[in-house]
Amino acid sequence: MMYIDPHIHVTSRTTDDYEAMQKAGIVAVIEPAFWLGQPRTKVGSFQDYFSSLVGWERFRAKQFGIVHYCTIGLNSKEANNVALAEEVMELLPLYVGKEGVVAIGEIGYDDQTEAEDRFYRLQLELAKEVDLPVMIHTPHRDKKKGTIRSMDVSEEHGLDPGMVIVDHNNEETVKEVLDRGYWAAFTIYPHTKMGSERMVEIVRQYGPEKIIVDSAADWGISDPLAVPKTADLMLEKGIPEEHVRMVCYQNALKAYGQSGQMDEKDWLEKEPIDQTKKHGGSTVLRGGQKPRVDNDSSNIIEN
Repeated sequence: MMYIDPHIHVTSRTTDDYEAMQKAGIVAVIEPAFWLGQPRTKVGSFQDYFSSLVGWERFRAKQFGIVHYCTIGLNSKEANNVALAEEVMELLPLYVGKEGVVAIGEIGYDDQTEAEDRFYRLQLELAKEVDLPVMIHTPHRDKKKGTIRSMDVSEEHGLDPGMVIVDHNNEETVKEVLDRGYWAAFTIYPHTKMGSERMVEIVRQYGPEKIIVDSAADWGISDPLAVPKTADLMLEKGIPEEHVRMVCYQNALKAYGQSGQMDEKDWLEKEPIDQTKKHGGSTVLRGGQKPRVDNDSSNIIEN
């Protein structure tokens, strides 16, 4: 079975993770622009970060047999630095049309402040202007309130719920998200958010329609193999294979494929791995490492 991880921050991960993900059946990833842990203080740091998402990281993933896409946006946490956020908003239109950008995101609410609301609304309008899906980050605190508010505001701005992926759902939010016609994504995160066992029961209760499984793996305690591991558990617990395929592959492709930037042929017809290639003069290899150049993506690099 092939898998897509439609929310993973691979900039924070190692090449060992890429190798493990590819071996586990992950063929494509979507990397949302997000908070790096320490607040950025200059608009140039956002520019360099966005450039890495559409440039180096897309190249690095390809060197390990995975197709990389991203979403571009001002995250809710950093929207509270209003002066900087205004500068970032001027930067976004330069990136949202780049190759491999499949949505505006992840955007929405964190503390549900006035500034977060302002910049969330501006980015919804940008999504409408460029006809891209939206990835919504629902808050960790007051999640139900923030999730409902995210959808209410989206509808105020006239977005089609079918173009909006609401992420970080749980048992408290899933029913209303699905009832209102949105895509409901779930982060499988160790010890918090949503566990694999709970995910099995959600799919059993609600079925596979418009449900998406992701890892949101980042610089914290997280698992880049959460999607295939959850799929395995679903199969073990009796979830039909077709339902597993929908929530761990097909639904993400359908939702983000609306961007016109993501197509199954991108990985079914991809070029063989060739680690002799460079990006801007840079390689994924270090001195003495043998480049991988073959048609068999099951091999690993020799050190």
